[in-house]
Amino acid sequence: MTWKMNGRPIEIHPDLQAASRRAAELFVEIARQSIKRDERFDLALSGGSTPRLLYTLLGSEFSSEIDWNRTHLFWADERCVPPDDEESNYRMVHETLLARAPIPISNVHRMRGEEDPNRAAAEYEALLRAHFRGLPRFSLILLGMGADGHTASLFPYSPALDERERLTIATYVEKLKAMRLTLTLRSINNAAHVIFLVAGAEKAPALRAVFDEKTDARSIPAKLVAPTDGDLLWVVDRAAASLLAE
Repeated sequence: MTWKMNGRPIEIHPDLQAASRRAAELFVEIARQSIKRDERFDLALSGGSTPRLLYTLLGSEFSSEIDWNRTHLFWADERCVPPDDEESNYRMVHETLLARAPIPISNVHRMRGEEDPNRAAAEYEALLRAHFRGLPRFSLILLGMGADGHTASLFPYSPALDERERLTIATYVEKLKAMRLTLTLRSINNAAHVIFLVAGAEKAPALRAVFDEKTDARSIPAKLVAPTDGDLLWVVDRAAASLLAE
């Protein structure tokens, strides 16, 4: 059941497995609608541990329900490491989804974390502009949220939150002492659909902050995700939602 809290649609499921299955069902539905309307499905994925089960479901049980030949896969963010590194978002997606689903290699558009970060960001922006012929209009962006409220590689109080022109940037994450590549809010908020998948009790304080009107959005970047002409949905498990009623 979907309900709204301070204007943000949210679904609460018993656990990560149930939330992941629901996200997979939504994925299939949006893919079908997009292909019927636009003859293609442009998707951006995030990394982290939470979506592993979702990607595994999409690459196995739900794979036959998706027209992978018309699916174009992009990344919302990437660590500045080679694609075979254990920290690579690409590697995680490859292990859980790409190694199982019949996605044409020409339809897989990864961020090149092994290159100079600023050059890699500029190259990805050029790729996006060429593919979309201008400002990206993703059919779907799947996002997660960290315990600190970050999403993609947009971290609390980062200068990246103020970027209004670029589509992809390289950003230094002070708390991690590392560079990251990320889509900007300009790219994310132009999507047709954005789904957050969030699970775990450690995310509960940040999730409560997202739905609290008084919270400074710069302290919880996930709160800044608000599609200008699209749909937003939070799919969360009961543990992550445990503080919402307080």
